Amino acid sequence: MTITPAIKISDRKLLAKNHTILTAVPDTVIATSASSAGPVEGVFIGAVFDEDNSRHVTALGTLKDVRFMACFRFKLWWMAQRMGDSGRDVPLETQFLLVESRDGDDEGTSLYTVFLPLIEGPFRACLQGNAEDELELCLESGDVETKASSFTHAVFVMAGTDPFATITGAIEAVKSHLKTFRQRHEKNLPGIVDYFGWCTWDAFYQEVTQEGVEAGLASLTACGAPPKFVIIDDGWQLTGGDTDDKQPPPLQRLTGIKENQKFQKKDDPSVGIKNIVSIAKEKYGLKYVYVWHAITGYWGGVRPGVEEMKEYGSTMKYPMVSKGVLENEPVWKNDALAIQGLGLVNPKSAFKFFSDMHSYLAEKGIDGVKVDVQCILETLGGGLGGRVELTRQYHQALDASVSRNFPDNGCIACMSHNTDALYCSKQTAIVRASDDFYPREPISHTIHIACVAYNSVFLGEFMQPDWDMFHSQHPAGDYHGSARAISGGPLYVSDAPGKHNFELLKKLVLPDGSILRACLPGRPTRDCLFNDPARDGVSLLKIWNMNKYTGVIGVYNCQGAAWNTRERINTFHQTGTDALTSHIQGQDVHLIAEAATDPESWTGDSAIYSHRNNQLFTLPHKAALPVSLKSHPSKCWLRELTSLLGLIHMFNAGGAIQGLKYELIHGKCGSVGKVEVQVKGCGVFGAYSSVKPRKATVGSNEVEFTYDSESGLVTLSLDQMPDENKKFHVVEIEL
Repeated sequence: MTITPAIKISDRKLLAKNHTILTAVPDTVIATSASSAGPVEGVFIGAVFDEDNSRHVTALGTLKDVRFMACFRFKLWWMAQRMGDSGRDVPLETQFLLVESRDGDDEGTSLYTVFLPLIEGPFRACLQGNAEDELELCLESGDVETKASSFTHAVFVMAGTDPFATITGAIEAVKSHLKTFRQRHEKNLPGIVDYFGWCTWDAFYQEVTQEGVEAGLASLTACGAPPKFVIIDDGWQLTGGDTDDKQPPPLQRLTGIKENQKFQKKDDPSVGIKNIVSIAKEKYGLKYVYVWHAITGYWGGVRPGVEEMKEYGSTMKYPMVSKGVLENEPVWKNDALAIQGLGLVNPKSAFKFFSDMHSYLAEKGIDGVKVDVQCILETLGGGLGGRVELTRQYHQALDASVSRNFPDNGCIACMSHNTDALYCSKQTAIVRASDDFYPREPISHTIHIACVAYNSVFLGEFMQPDWDMFHSQHPAGDYHGSARAISGGPLYVSDAPGKHNFELLKKLVLPDGSILRACLPGRPTRDCLFNDPARDGVSLLKIWNMNKYTGVIGVYNCQGAAWNTRERINTFHQTGTDALTSHIQGQDVHLIAEAATDPESWTGDSAIYSHRNNQLFTLPHKAALPVSLKSHPSKCWLRELTSLLGLIHMFNAGGAIQGLKYELIHGKCGSVGKVEVQVKGCGVFGAYSSVKPRKATVGSNEVEFTYDSESGLVTLSLDQMPDENKKFHVVEIEL
């Protein structure tokens, strides 16, 4: 029997299930099967060059007449999304490319082809386009002495009719090939993801003190939104500048692994950072305290020559930024790191460095770390075997230290959007999803929501994306807060003490400091994957997620600002209309069928609750509900899908439903239907019923309920949190 590969190069074309994806494929491009037996669902692509070198660029073929979404690095640290229809639109430093092609006319079946540029030996691959509409492969080692000329597994390509399943399958195939990383679902999520938190950064920046930390915790607790974790961001460490550095101001470097004077107890400095940890946990009931540090110790690394740090073998290195990053982010030419250099701990001493610092912190009660500035490693590989090898050594050391010292897997990866790190990540389970929340930059807010959603399509395969802190008392507070509620990741603010929007926080946080977290990474709906909701002037962004028994969808107007390909910065641009319109369907939540108790017999009908106007709608299968939003970053529209809605005054109402059981009891007087629901939290519980219920009980007590016969909305009040010895309210509705 002859097996026809699903993806192949034939007649100088890259074919995916009979769809032509690339034409004019050069003879130097080679394909290697991803499977030695059975149907072949993907191939590896490589290329052969005339001579050894540390950097290669070659065309893979011509890309035209398709739609694509690319995740590319617009900064060394961070990715953003870019959409287009031909090779010239593919940005430099593209690390993920999803291509949509159609069979025949516009009404034909869509095929989704995933391109994943990989790590091959000491080389890291990325994609880019050129003016001739060619898709190019760029391979770099980051070390002029680390050279090669032949590559067989530089890019993995896979295709399918379900974009999300195809992406997951492609990452799984790459994992089996590389054997250097684990996927999100294989990792242990730290406990912070299920609680509300506070980060000190936008409240204090580097001026944070332990008095400021306590003030922030006290303020949030007093307003009824008690944080259960805190991240003490940059500002707690021992740092200093180079005394002989004539550059004003000198770049700060780490001079010790312990806390600085601001975090020492005045009457007993030896207590150290444990003082504020004890206050946070014992006085304010926090469960977790994290601290920040750079993967190199601090922004400027570890200062060489400091007696307390000599054992780590720090030496000065000067970042060599790759050509693609430098073109996307030209300010690197004058960056302080490029001019003053970084004190890099000897890679062989990286584990000792991390473990000494982490064990000290763990002894003081710290539960985890936010590890920042991670992509800097790719610029420091010269003379050390290259960028891939240096990144691998550091991440293996970091993983081992976190595993040893923080049993809850307490680690957040930040400024880490390079595939050097992603493809060697075995331990870390949370990754910051985009550039920062910038409270003082109006241009940033719509950009932020679009970036986190599209980046999560790729990043969410490796870790749970963290959509970053935000300010609750901010003109875009609802916009950011609602997105965090459906992100599936951590939910935390960076409010200054006393500056809180309690009405917003009540939609996000339960009285015990827990949250209603969705199950998956939030991602754009299928029909939004190739639209450009930041630039095209017509598209709204729809983000979907799943709870245990419901789906949730958020609609956002992100138009008006984006990264400018010419100016290489974020800029505002004119949009064609003030209000944009889209529509919602039940199947917009990609896995909504999994919420049905009997998926086989489910007709596709949905009940949808709108948080914007507190209305319940029922939608037949494939029927659409229009949504219109103005271009203002405080406007959003959240909807719960399926008949059990949850705590309807919370943004992710359906996250409250933790258990569900249907029962039909037959008796002499007829049949009685009973629905038993386990509900986390307190507030107004809502559900859809086509008939008025006979009665409702909470626990063993019958309770009053309201029923709107026009919409089918049933509501009842859960006034208090469940008893301490119970996790849930048991609500029973009899029909």
